[in-house]
Amino acid sequence: MLLITCPWCGPRDETEYHYGGQAHVPYPETPADLDDRQWAEYVFYRDNPKGHFAERWMHGLGCRRWFNVLRDTVSYDVLAVYRLDEPRPELPAPHAPHQTAETAGGNR
Repeated sequence: MLLITCPWCGPRDETEYHYGGQAHVPYPETPADLDDRQWAEYVFYRDNPKGHFAERWMHGLGCRRWFNVLRDTVSYDVLAVYRLDEPRPELPAPHAPHQTAETAGGNR
């Protein structure tokens, strides 16, 4: 289970929250001009990175406020939590895993 720190209520178990998808997805400037393909891309297409990922969460069993979580999709570690009116924190890029001769395709 994840332990997520609500910016207003403090640390709580992930069961108190609702996942809201990828953070920082801007609403189209002129939605009336979008065709069906463009609407589908806006609604359904999201990034799926291996590493740091910004997500929206809502504290459903607490203050019911939305906020952002920066999480590592490989380790599930919560790296940062920030309110919607705050900028995304700058974090160092995730490091590459250590390679051994077997994982690098070396001789056996």
